[in-house]
Amino acid sequence: MGRIAKANAPQVEKMEGFEGRYAEIDEYTVGFEMYTADNDPAELFRGLPDDRCQCPHWGVVLRGGLAYRYADGTQDVIRTGEAYYARPGHTPVFSADTEIVEFSPTTQLAETMEVVIGNVQTAQQR
Repeated sequence: MGRIAKANAPQVEKMEGFEGRYAEIDEYTVGFEMYTADNDPAELFRGLPDDRCQCPHWGVVLRGGLAYRYADGTQDVIRTGEAYYARPGHTPVFSADTEIVEFSPTTQLAETMEVVIGNVQTAQQR
């Protein structure tokens, strides 16, 4: 059995309004994420199929809330204490003062993050 504590997660990513700590267990990435500002990062997914994240995620909202929007117009809103599954084909919307623990298949997440990071870098160059 694999396990990791947030404090021991080896990869730390920080940017304004966000902190994420990540570790891989077998073929899954565990993400401990905190959002201190409202954020709709839909534009960061441009370039992926349908301009949406194609990686599934399972998680728990420890505090606050988030939403996943889908191309068919549906939206899943998840609040404190709720577990969730975000199917492929979504864009997230994060609320300030939110903390989650999320599990994602590492290979699919890496493919998504390659595009997202490229879009962040492009936006920073403007």
